[in-house]
Amino acid sequence: MRVVVTRPEREAQQWVHELAARGLDALALPLIAIAPVADLQPLQAAWRQLGGYAAVMFVSGNAVTHFFASKPPDVLVPWSSSAIKTRAWAPGPGTAQALREAGVAEALIDQPGSGAGQFDSEALWQAVGPRVRPGDPVLIVRGSDGSGRSVGRDWLASQLAAAGATADFVAAYERRAPRFDAALQAAAREAAGDGSVWLFSSSEAIGHLRQGLPAQSWERVRALATHPRIAQAARDAGFGVVCESRPTLDEVVASIESMQ
Repeated sequence: MRVVVTRPEREAQQWVHELAARGLDALALPLIAIAPVADLQPLQAAWRQLGGYAAVMFVSGNAVTHFFASKPPDVLVPWSSSAIKTRAWAPGPGTAQALREAGVAEALIDQPGSGAGQFDSEALWQAVGPRVRPGDPVLIVRGSDGSGRSVGRDWLASQLAAAGATADFVAAYERRAPRFDAALQAAAREAAGDGSVWLFSSSEAIGHLRQGLPAQSWERVRALATHPRIAQAARDAGFGVVCESRPTLDEVVASIESMQ
């Protein structure tokens, strides 16, 4: 049984490597393309105003990578020191690891506890919400679509507003559909008929798959989703068997093995 990893290219390759180390055959089939934003000015302005924020929430590891890549050379933000007051919020362990790799001090990173049922905005709010004060400004770093519009849920911003805090947004990267060339179409069709398990970490990836192969039937295909919302999107797409798992490597591997 093969595992089809649908994350963006960089994360997909990492997961393929880690799954192979666990003895699983895996194929990277990225269904989301990631690219830098064309206009860096909003990002650079955010860096210059960073010290005025109570916290910066990064929606993903890609948000971390592209945000730090945009840092102007003349801006000195000692996020490697716990002396800075601006917190860094991560919805899950992957984003938290990206923050550590970017040089953010462990003491400044807030994330859901390891026993959280899910790693998402709701779980993050359980960890940080009690410490949010009225008037606190929070910056949310996320992606945009190909037209430059920010994409993502506004649930966390709503919670901040209800607590009397404010939320600003900045797009650090663009999320696009992959180019469904002949090679990608052929690989996807093969994986739809050879007993592979499709690993989904984004409802957007499922949407791109449906757009790229609108006539493909998924009724005999198995999917593993890392969040209930993603699992529902897979069911709506027609996947015959849909299982759920938290997005940690150990639990994903255990779930895949249980599907054999």
